[in-house]
Amino acid sequence: MDVDSGDETAGTAPSRRRRGRATLLIAAALVLGTLAGAVTGYAIQYHREPTPLPPLAQRKLDAPKPLAADGATTLKSINANRWHKSDDDLTKLLLEPPAGAKVLESPAYESLDFFAADYENPEGALRDFVTAGLRRVALTSWSTDDRYYVDVRLIQFRELAGADEHQKNHDTYMSGPKYAGNPGVSIPGVPDDLGHVWVDSKAQQKPGYEPHRGSRAVVRRGDVVLEIFYSDNRGGKIAESDVIDLAKRQLERL
Repeated sequence: MDVDSGDETAGTAPSRRRRGRATLLIAAALVLGTLAGAVTGYAIQYHREPTPLPPLAQRKLDAPKPLAADGATTLKSINANRWHKSDDDLTKLLLEPPAGAKVLESPAYESLDFFAADYENPEGALRDFVTAGLRRVALTSWSTDDRYYVDVRLIQFRELAGADEHQKNHDTYMSGPKYAGNPGVSIPGVPDDLGHVWVDSKAQQKPGYEPHRGSRAVVRRGDVVLEIFYSDNRGGKIAESDVIDLAKRQLERL
């Protein structure tokens, strides 16, 4: 029989006691007995009739409510029952320039301060846009024949009220002599309270510059306001139908 020597030095692990033959025989018998019991139990269970399971103890799940026939929603902007493409990348919805046009601004998002810089009082405009909940501005622009220039913007607000106020503000000042000088015209298919097109009644002339005539389309579609600036840097007359066509084509993409 092996025994410990008793003279182990410090830091040396004691020898491991060997497992005897009798221990191995007993362990083997236990394994065989367990295996035989498992086989017998499986055979008995196999020949029994299946027992139905009791019903689950849970309440009936509520079925989703059907959509309203008119798409009514309590939200102030987009229909809550469906996804709207204006929730996606707005730059993908911008009009594409016509063939042969010179691209001045590829579709991109415009920073809020850069957008506000176009206003007479940039600081006040910036403050008002923040208060109104301006969300983002997508812009593209091009020119044709080095004469006609077009800027297209999609201005999205976080709430419908902000978009509504922005669109209606144009109705209050665009008819003044400093701007278009006329009440504008309606866009076919668009209610008068949702948008107009204005073409300057006369060209603007500054010393040392060519005469300039501008036009503008402003239309609200949900929480997005469409703005199109169409100008002629030689002061020629702009056809209202050309601006209306641009606005209708852009609205079709929203």
